[in-house]
Amino acid sequence: MQTQQTKILNILRTNARLTDPQIAAMLDIPEETVKAEIKALEESGIIAGYAAIINEELHDENSVTAIIELKVSPQIENGYGAIADKIAQNRQVESVRLMSGGYDLAVTVKGDNLREVAMFVSDHLATLDGVQSTATHFTLKRFKEKGAFFITDSDDERSLVSP
Repeated sequence: MQTQQTKILNILRTNARLTDPQIAAMLDIPEETVKAEIKALEESGIIAGYAAIINEELHDENSVTAIIELKVSPQIENGYGAIADKIAQNRQVESVRLMSGGYDLAVTVKGDNLREVAMFVSDHLATLDGVQSTATHFTLKRFKEKGAFFITDSDDERSLVSP
C-alpha cells in the first residue's frame, strides 16, 4: 500500500505545477496535510527541486546534449565522490551518476554547440586527476524524458539507398 508521501510524489512527478488544493482533492485529504507532507519531503531532500522539461530542439536547435562516460581511479577515503563533486560544479554539467558496468561515471553535459561540449571534455574532464578515459555520446534526438514525450515526425529520417 502506498503512503501519502508516495502518492503525492507520484502526482508531482506527473505535474509539479498542481496546487496543494488540487492535490488534496485528487487524494481526498486535507490541504494542510498536503502542505505538511510536501514541506517534509523538501526538508528531507527527497524533493530536491522543481524544473520544467524543455524541448531543446524547439527552443534552440543549436544546443547540444552529450552523455560522457568516464573511467576514473577512485580516491583513497573518498572513492568516486570527490571527483564526482568536482565535475558537478561546472555550469555545463546537468547530472553526474555513478554507474555499474564498463565505466564509472556518466556525466550529462549541455552546450551551445558541439565545439563547446568538445572543449569542455578536453579542458575540464580529461585533464582531471584520476580520469583514465572518456567516451562522448552526443544526443541526436530525444523521444521521452522524465515521462514527457516529445513530438516526433512520422516520416522516416533515414536516407534512401539505392543500388
